[in-house]
Amino acid sequence: MPEPLTVRPSTWRALLRPRMLLLLVIALTAAALCARLGLWQWHRALERSAAAERHAVAEVAAAGPVGLGSLVAPQSPMPGDDVGRTVWARGTYEASGQRLVRGRALDGEVGYLVLTPLRVADDGTGGDSWADLSGQPVLAVVRGWVAAPSDAPGLAVPAGEVQVTGWLQSAEATSGQVAPDNPGGPPLTDAIAPSALVNDWGGPIWDGYLVLTASDPAQVAASDGGPAALPRPVIEGGSGLNLQSLFYAIEWAVFALFALAFYVRLARDELAVERGAPAPPGSGGPPVVRPPRGQDAGIAGLPG
Repeated sequence: MPEPLTVRPSTWRALLRPRMLLLLVIALTAAALCARLGLWQWHRALERSAAAERHAVAEVAAAGPVGLGSLVAPQSPMPGDDVGRTVWARGTYEASGQRLVRGRALDGEVGYLVLTPLRVADDGTGGDSWADLSGQPVLAVVRGWVAAPSDAPGLAVPAGEVQVTGWLQSAEATSGQVAPDNPGGPPLTDAIAPSALVNDWGGPIWDGYLVLTASDPAQVAASDGGPAALPRPVIEGGSGLNLQSLFYAIEWAVFALFALAFYVRLARDELAVERGAPAPPGSGGPPVVRPPRGQDAGIAGLPG
């Protein structure tokens, strides 16, 4: 292992020579340019990712409603690509199984989501999606938002068979907490988790839920005290960073570090020569030995 390079304070003047100052300027300029190009590629990676996500969201929004069963069957994992799709189903609400999801905000006000089980009779497959299951499946439907947990008009469900249309969403994870009692209103819950709700609602059940956008017949309107409509849920994830631009950004960062490391190596060589030590291996030049201070080197070929 090479000995550490120690130099006298006066030796550092070697780095102030015009040649070394020029090399320093070149190295800093190259490093700054590479860093700037790396940041540009990084921003391109983010922009392309955002553009791809906006395109995916636009495609999902533009797709018309399809039968729920044509995308996913009950008791089956929810495909990530289908999250946000507009779907429809027909069935009957089971008001006795209604829940309120607490701690949900709308327009800055914290309230409750109205979560109601729909016993599905038609999901666009004529019953084929649950033909091998134990019976008609249940779909968790978020019918809207209410401010109070005992808001009677907001909790009323349409009687008889109803066709619902809305945005398909992935199930939430259970919180593990026990929700408090709700005297005079439906039981409270902290999450829209079909895996837990199936214990009360019975199965089979869809591994996901529907955010209601339309109902036929219609439920009580928000203007008449019914649940307030929810905005379209944000579709997260997208396609991630654009990998090509990300790799280019990493390459430019490496080039910037290389430019600085190259100058440091040259500076070490220069300091080694200045103090009369051999240049580090691979420096590209023969060692230079300077005479001791105060001693005349003499004329080449003649005694000193």
